[in-house]
Amino acid sequence: MNNALNTQFHNHPLYKRIENLKKLECEFWLSKSVNLKSNQSQSEEIKNIALELKPWRKGPFCIDELFIDTEWQSFIKFDILKPFMNEISDKIVADVGCNNGYYMFKMLEFNPAKLIGFDPSVKYRLQFELINALAKTQIKYELLGVEDLSTYALKFDVIFCLGVIYHRMDPIKMLKDLKMSLNKGGVVFLDTMYIEDEREIALFPRKTYSKISNIFFIPSILALRNWCERAGFKEFEVLATKKTDKNEQRKTEWIDSYSLENFLNPNDENLTCEGYEAPKRVYVKIKV
Repeated sequence: MNNALNTQFHNHPLYKRIENLKKLECEFWLSKSVNLKSNQSQSEEIKNIALELKPWRKGPFCIDELFIDTEWQSFIKFDILKPFMNEISDKIVADVGCNNGYYMFKMLEFNPAKLIGFDPSVKYRLQFELINALAKTQIKYELLGVEDLSTYALKFDVIFCLGVIYHRMDPIKMLKDLKMSLNKGGVVFLDTMYIEDEREIALFPRKTYSKISNIFFIPSILALRNWCERAGFKEFEVLATKKTDKNEQRKTEWIDSYSLENFLNPNDENLTCEGYEAPKRVYVKIKV
């Protein structure tokens, strides 16, 4: 348990305001977004809290007439993984790097036995708590990172780790942490940005990639396979690849910052502003 982050979370000025929303009766259902029906007299308070919690990266979310148009249309990624969601039924499931929990809310319809999100961001935890105050689910959220998984009290049958590995300075250590956190027969669903190359290599950006400084290694698919094998995984299956486009990731009023269109070369959208390959993602399933 990260006591410092938990203290920061509970002392945050929005914490009690969000707690008060738990008294509301509401309906909760899923489609391409999360839709919640709250007490109309509280709509302004919900909107004000949501605005104070910007930027909203993952979503979108609908709360009555309030539409939180997030930077990412995350249902696009979820729909890529949806054909494999039968594997989480009655299983203990972790979402590592869960952001505000969007994917976990979407997973509920597949009836996992237990669903736990991990992310060391107080702001994203507050976003989750805002939605969950109205949705009233049993999802658990831990202010912990992937490095905390191997010592966590539970082991998992299925782990989702989406958009995390390229932020790690030691990707093989991260994969080993995931492996150590699995129950026997467990599976990891992983996605990462990748480079098109038939060699077993990875891009290590000089300073930034797409203007993001905390991106370290972007592998070819073969290099990613090698990382997984070095970490002790024996099965490696590519599920899908997809280029990130301006429909999936774009600037909205809910982020107040730049997005994909600002990260690409204005003269060639196949390149980033630094001259690297434009972002594309590979989705893989790995097992021990």
